[in-house]
Formats: sequence, structure tokens, C-alpha cells
Amino acid sequence: MNIDPSTTKYLIQARLEAEGIVEKPDVVGAVFGQTEGLLGEELDLRDLQKSGRIGRIEVDVQSKKGRSEGTILIPSSLDQVETSILAAALETIDRVGPCKATIKVDKVEDTRVTKRNKIIERARSLLSSMVEESKTSGSDLLDEVRQSVQVSEIVSFGAERLPAGPNVADSDAIIIVEGRQDVLNLLRSGIKNAIAVEGTNVPKTIQELSKERALTAFVDGDRGGDLILKELLQVAEVDFIARAPRGKEVEELTQKQIMKCLRNKIPADQYVEMYGLSGQVYKAESEFPEPKPAGGPQPRPEPRPEPRPEFRPEPREPREPRESREDRPPAPLTPTTKVLNPKLEKYRDMLLQLGGSSTARLLDDGDGVVTEVPVRELVDALKTAKQTRAVVFDGIITQRILDIASEMNMHSVVGTKMGTITKQPAGIEVWTRSDLAP
Repeated sequence: MNIDPSTTKYLIQARLEAEGIVEKPDVVGAVFGQTEGLLGEELDLRDLQKSGRIGRIEVDVQSKKGRSEGTILIPSSLDQVETSILAAALETIDRVGPCKATIKVDKVEDTRVTKRNKIIERARSLLSSMVEESKTSGSDLLDEVRQSVQVSEIVSFGAERLPAGPNVADSDAIIIVEGRQDVLNLLRSGIKNAIAVEGTNVPKTIQELSKERALTAFVDGDRGGDLILKELLQVAEVDFIARAPRGKEVEELTQKQIMKCLRNKIPADQYVEMYGLSGQVYKAESEFPEPKPAGGPQPRPEPRPEPRPEFRPEPREPREPRESREDRPPAPLTPTTKVLNPKLEKYRDMLLQLGGSSTARLLDDGDGVVTEVPVRELVDALKTAKQTRAVVFDGIITQRILDIASEMNMHSVVGTKMGTITKQPAGIEVWTRSDLAP
């Protein structure tokens, strides 16, 4: 953890234990929320942080076997009495996010001794640098600058000699951008695995790379970016999509903006669902066939080795009609009709009614419909609908939707299929169309 020494006279060190899975934002929110108004206006944490008398709250939390443990560090430039009161207030926190929690202050450390040691070490480092620089000749400086430029130099990649970073050939994940200037801007930010398409006609090299590497499309926030993205989705296997801010181009972004855009990338299947591009997406079934359910019909092999850019329905859908299989010999793995409880039957009926509408229904405790919104507005609707306890929607279940559902104490999330889920929140039942299929 990095603590800012300029705002620190004392360092509060506390231990966190939570009965559930929590993350850093949950802990920071609990510290601010549950101490607000407790210590009076003079010791309000938000005001103290704005004025620089309290530094950034650092949290290191790990989860194991359904429990979370971690440490909390709060740098303080208050006096001893105020810092002690603030430390004691942390122990009144009894809940973090949806989980019960306890916080125990280990110690309050005086950091001024540490600061003095850091001053000595830094002075030694500066003196050493001054001595080394005085020994460096002009020719040595020129050589060092030239070598650093060569490392970050753009290379030509593939048969089309596309502008690319030096790490494209060896990287497992690549970033697709529009032009040479975009690659240069990413190189200036330390990103060396970018390659440019150089126009809306996606080169064959990009199509082949997409079959072997994890591909992130990073496009401009204008009409040109929309066109390139549609072309990429039709002819290549795009895994993630990142967009520059509306009206901005990738070549204009600062390093901070580039990193923020790439951190906020979304899975391609979620993007396709949000913007109704399902009929225009490339599916390489012959290259990467999806696993088929036991006893389900097996598709005929494609006569050509090259995959075709066409949309194919979900592999579970052909299992529903059974009349066409009545004249076949009985197979031991043929699925039988599922027997669902009334609540799940109601969810299944709702999901069938919403099919193809890109709509979501928010339900209360009695599974009554509170409101109905478009899927693209679902995230905002979940944050504001306090009476919602379940949601049924015609879309992909994402990690963000599950996290919000956990924060709102919901019990059920029902969607068409699962997206990329890294952490399943406790206490939430998740159902997909295949789970509820007869």
C-alpha cells in the first residue's frame, strides 16, 4: 500500500473481518457512511479528507471460503487526541456492504521517525544520482536516448505491413486501433501490443490474429469508430470492446484517459446485446466449437475449413421440440421435462414473454412487477429501485449486474445467458434460459 507521507503524522492500522465477500469500495463506503455524523462536524471524515488532514484510505482485503479478511490504513495529520478518537470510531462499524463485519484497531503509529529515515535515504539517492550524472558524457546521453526510442519504435506486422507495437508478435492479448497515430499514442503510454487496421476494410492479418489471441477493439468515439467496430464484429472474433469518450479520438487521449478506457472495456457479447447487433456478429464454430449438451442433436460439419461470418442460434435452442425425435430409437441421455417450482415457472414464462424485446422486469418480494425498462437502462434502474428483490430480463447476466443486485439485497437474477462472471455473490440465485428450459 502506498501512503502519502506529506499528509501523515500518524498512521491508523486496523484489522477487518467480514462474514462474506467484500471488496475495497465496500470497506471505504462503510468507513465514510457509518462514521458520518458520529464525531461532529470538526471530525467529519469527508471534510477532513477534502482539507488534506486525512489521507487516502488504503484497504487490502482477501476473500477465502466465504469470509473476508484484510487491513485498513488511514494516514492522519491531526493531533494525537483527534487521531485516537477517529481510530476508536472505526471499531463501531458493524457492517460492510451486505455482510456483518468487525474492525479492530491494531495500533496508531507515529510516522515522523520513519519520515526522517526516508529523508536520509532519499538524500543519499539524490547525491548518488548527482555524482553519476556528472560522470556521464554527452555521447553517452545520446546513446541512451537513441536506445530508448528504438525500444518503443513502431514495427510493420503481417503481409499487409500493418503499423504495430513491438510486442504484438509475442503477446497473448492484442489491442486493435484505427491508425498509425493511435499506435504511437499507445506506445507513449507504455502499451506495446497495439496494431492498426488502417481503414474500415479489416485486413486478413487481423482476422487470423483474432482466432489465436484475446482481441480488444479500442476505437474512436465518433462515427468512424462505429463503422470500424461493426466491420470488426462481422469478420473477426472480438473479445472485448473499449471506446474513446464521445467525440474524442484515441490519438488525442492522455495516458490517464487511455488507461481508464481500457479498464472500462466490456465483453463483446454484452456490447452486441446492448446495441442490437446480434445478426451481424462473426461466429467461428469450425475453429472453436462450443460444447454441446449430452443427447442433443449434433450439427453437420462445415464443408469448408474457413468459418463464415454469420449468426447462429444458441446451441441449446434445438433441444426444445421433441416431436421430431419420436421416430428415433430411444437414447439413454435424452433429457426429460424439468419439473420446476411455481416461482421458477413464473420466471420462465416471463423470460419467454420478453424474448427478443431487450426488456427487463423488476419484481418485488411477491414477484409482482414493479417496473419494466429497456435492458440498456437496467443498471441505472437497479440502483434506484429500492423495492426490487428480483429481476427478469432479455439480456446477458454480467458481473456488474450481479454486484448491484447484491448491494440491493436481491434474491434472484434471471437472464438469457451468463456473461464473463469472476465472482458469484452469496445469497443470489442466478437462472438462465437453459436452466429454465423444459
